[in-house]
Amino acid sequence: MSTAMTPYIVTFLLAILTGTLADNVILSRFYGICSFIGVGNKVKSAVSMGVAVSFVIILSSLICWPIYYFILTPLNIPFMDTLTYILVIASLVQVVGLFIKKYSPTLYKSFGIYLPLITTNCAVLGVVQSNTDTGISLGQSMGANFGMSMANAIGTSLGFVLVIFIFACIRERLEDADSPKPFRGVAIALVTAAIMAMAFMGLMGIGS
Repeated sequence: MSTAMTPYIVTFLLAILTGTLADNVILSRFYGICSFIGVGNKVKSAVSMGVAVSFVIILSSLICWPIYYFILTPLNIPFMDTLTYILVIASLVQVVGLFIKKYSPTLYKSFGIYLPLITTNCAVLGVVQSNTDTGISLGQSMGANFGMSMANAIGTSLGFVLVIFIFACIRERLEDADSPKPFRGVAIALVTAAIMAMAFMGLMGIGS
C-alpha cells in the first residue's frame, strides 16, 4: 500500500464510521422513520428490512452517481436528478420485493406496506441526493468523489441496520414490561427512539 493512498483510506473509513454512528441517518437526520417505527418491533423483520434498505441504498448510489455525472450533467439536465433517482430506486425495490416474496413469503407479508414504501424512503433518496449535491470539490478527482459517495452509502446502510436492530431488541423486551397503559405501543417506541437519539449525540465528535 502506497503512502499516498493512506490518507484517502483513512478518510474513507472515517466517513463510513461517521455515517454509521455520529451522523446516523435515523437518529440524527430522522430519515426512514416510518419503516423504523412500523417494522422495528420484531428483531427478524427489523434486520431483514435493514438489509433490504441497505441493498437499495448501496446499489442506487452505485448506479445514480454515474448517471448524474456522465448522463444528466453532460446533457445539461441535472434538474432531472430527483425523478431519475426515484425511478432507479423504485426498480431496485421491485427486485428486492420479488426476491423476498419468492424465498420468504412469510417475511414478505410481515413487511406489508413498508416494503414498497422503500421507494419513497427518504433515507434512500436522501443519501443518493446528498452524494451528487455535494459535488466534486476543488482538487478532488472524479474517482475520489465516487469513493466518498460510496463510503457515505455504506456508512448510512450500516447505521440503519444497527439502529433498527437495537430498537427492535428493546421493543421486544418492552412488550413484556409493565409499562403504564398510556405509554404502550407507539408511544413507548417514540420515547425509546428519543433516548437512543440522545445517546448517539455523544458520538457526534467522531467526524470532527
